[in-house]
Parts: sequence; C-alpha cells; structure tokens
Amino acid sequence: MMFILSKILIYLLKPYIWIFILLICASIFRKSRRKFLLVALAFFFIFSNGFIIGKLLNWYEPDYPAPKIYDVGIVLGGYSGYNERNKKIEFGSSGDRLFQAIDLYKQGRIKKILLSSGSANLLDTTQKEADLTLPFLRQIGIPDSSIIIENLSRNTIENAKNSLSIIEKQKPGSTVLVITSAWHIPRSKIIFDRFSKSELDYYPTDFWGKTEYDFADFVVPSASAMQASEQLIKEWVGYVVDRIRG
Repeated sequence: MMFILSKILIYLLKPYIWIFILLICASIFRKSRRKFLLVALAFFFIFSNGFIIGKLLNWYEPDYPAPKIYDVGIVLGGYSGYNERNKKIEFGSSGDRLFQAIDLYKQGRIKKILLSSGSANLLDTTQKEADLTLPFLRQIGIPDSSIIIENLSRNTIENAKNSLSIIEKQKPGSTVLVITSAWHIPRSKIIFDRFSKSELDYYPTDFWGKTEYDFADFVVPSASAMQASEQLIKEWVGYVVDRIRG
C-alpha cells in the first residue's frame, strides 16, 4: 500500500503543479490575485533557473570515493525500460548507473556486478529490470559468474534489504560499492547504512549539477532545471522521511 501511495503522492511534488495551483487561485480569489501571481512568478523563476538549481545540485551531489577494489558493486535500478518495438532493454536518463558499473568492472575495481531492480510499474510487473539487463551484459562479454541478479526490489529500501541479504548469504564480509545517480546518493546512504553490517562506499553517476555556468543559466528559463528541481524536491522529501523512519 505504501508503495502505491508514494507513487500517487509524488505528483504533488512537481513545481509546475504548484505554479498551476497558484494560477488557479489567482483566477478565483481576485482580491489576492496579485499576491498569487507574484508567488507563481517567483516559483517559476527559482525552479527554472539553471544557475540556482545547478548550485543546489553542486552542494547536494557528493564527489567520487577514493579508488579501491570492491568485491561487489550494487547497481540500483531505474536506469532503463522495456522497448516494445524491438522487445529489448532501452536505457534512460540514468543509464550512466549501469555504464559506470561496467567501466569499474572492466578496470578491475569491482569483481562482481549486482543488479538490484525488479519492476516499479504499478500495473505491469512482468518486466524485471535486472532480468532485462542480463542479456545486455552477456552480449558485451561479462560472464554470468560476475553477475548477481536481484529482481524483486521496487524501491531503494527494498534495494538495500534484498541486495545486502544476497551478499551476506553468498559471501559475508564482502566489500561493497553502491552505484547510483549522484543526486540519489544522500538518501541511498541513509537507507543502505541502516541495513549494512559494515561500512559501504558510494559511487556517483549522471551528475546533474554543472561544473561551469554560462550567461543563459542566469537569465533563460530552463526545462531541464525545472526537471532537476522536481527531482531534488522528491529526494529531499524522501531524505527527511527516511531520516525520521530510521
């Protein structure tokens, strides 16, 4: 029930929904129209400003850990989908999670890749992301002996519980690197550290915060900044909830 409820409530965390509600209020409450319009304009400026959102991301996204060799690299799901046209895996905006894990494996920095992802779809749970990824890893030459499949997780809490349980059963005391998007690491760290018996390291991928900003980032509204602000708000709410829950 909580999984379904979280999927529904997440739509209320979108900045453009807030702006839309403010505009509706401006049309209904005529005496306060100016205030509602000013707040809506302020929200639009902040959430669509590439520099403001970028700097928030720079502050929130962690840096890379010191180079080290790990027994297992856990790749958190959410990096792909199912392409109905060719019946194969289709990588999304967080595909860097998997690609960086492959690179770390090729470098010898992780000995095994654990794919932790089931289906986050509320209606169709037949397509498991970890299962879809397996043929791709085989295709690029990674042997089955270096791959661990965990295909039941639907969220980060289940990622932590299920993947750490598998590692504990197969090889207790393994050194573990959690690989996920940079903006997802602060919340992932709270959750994984809660369930882990040993210290874990975290490897950030697909950074959203830029290293350099140009004039347009200061003055031109950006759809990507709006998308990033939505992701940040969702992560911050999740961070607070997981802090309280922990």
